[in-house]
Amino acid sequence: MASRSKFLPQPALIIFSTLFSALLAGSARAQSALDVANITPRVESALVATSLNPAIRKSVDMVLVPVSVTDEMERLVVGLGPGNFVVLDDKHRQQIKHFSTDDAPVSVGVIVDMSGSMRDKLDRVQEAVRQFCRASNLQDEFFLITFSDQPHLLTDFTNSDNIEQELLFAHPSGRTALLDAIYMGLGRMREAKYARKVLLIISDGGDNHSRYSEKELKATVKESDVMIYAIGTFDRFVPTEEERLGPWLLSDITGVTGGRAFVLDDAREMPALAHRVGTELRLQYVLGYDPPELPHNGKWHRISVKLILPKHLPFLRVHARTGYYAANSGPPVATLSR
Repeated sequence: MASRSKFLPQPALIIFSTLFSALLAGSARAQSALDVANITPRVESALVATSLNPAIRKSVDMVLVPVSVTDEMERLVVGLGPGNFVVLDDKHRQQIKHFSTDDAPVSVGVIVDMSGSMRDKLDRVQEAVRQFCRASNLQDEFFLITFSDQPHLLTDFTNSDNIEQELLFAHPSGRTALLDAIYMGLGRMREAKYARKVLLIISDGGDNHSRYSEKELKATVKESDVMIYAIGTFDRFVPTEEERLGPWLLSDITGVTGGRAFVLDDAREMPALAHRVGTELRLQYVLGYDPPELPHNGKWHRISVKLILPKHLPFLRVHARTGYYAANSGPPVATLSR
């Protein structure tokens, strides 16, 4: 990815390094245009990786935490094992009972800004969606929401070809109801087929026409089990306060979910970055644990994911959701309970 693109800081990314005696035969290295650093353990953990098949059934509540790891050059790090992760639930260490690196299918909602300011960027947006879909699992399901003055569900859950085709007929105009569009996307995810759920937002401005407030949306995001990524292209010389704060709005919304907000100075970088995000979803680690004596009292449980790595390794960063609400009744929202 070009050097001009940058990452906004994310909250609650807790990382530490310590000597771990059974790791690393090779060093990190770039791999194709995706920039993947591969770390291969010398000794396999006793915990066998299990498949995240959507048909899996669990007799107990299991909190499911998708995790991405990047190095100091923002390359994805693959090859880690369950022994390299520590999961804390309200500061209490949890036993990792599910560990997966499988390329399991995902339910994806693509949310695209079609306000008037996107008119000159439409070709890049269409190519970005195309590249994101090309990097996806063939079994992934997609829906497409576009928004300007208000959001519109153009295509409900379908395959990637249909959303690419539908986007060809979109015409940018109007203002930016970004928050309303995200809220609609979270609502549609209630009908998702797969345990892992992701929203991808593509926009070039802050919100200026939504009914829902930022506070209301953030509360809904925290209650969901949806990971959110955002790609923003913003004019440095913006005319309004909403547009100036757009990058930070996207960062706040995505950070709590374990996703990320990417900000580009040049819209031409958008397709390559979208392809990277699509590939990242296929290279994530999925950690699962059974929280002890989980009360169904609606309380927020803070999750911290840390790394156990040799001291000689370069700095690595964990990207994971920061918590979940224990439901008032039934399983917690961030669970694998199918």
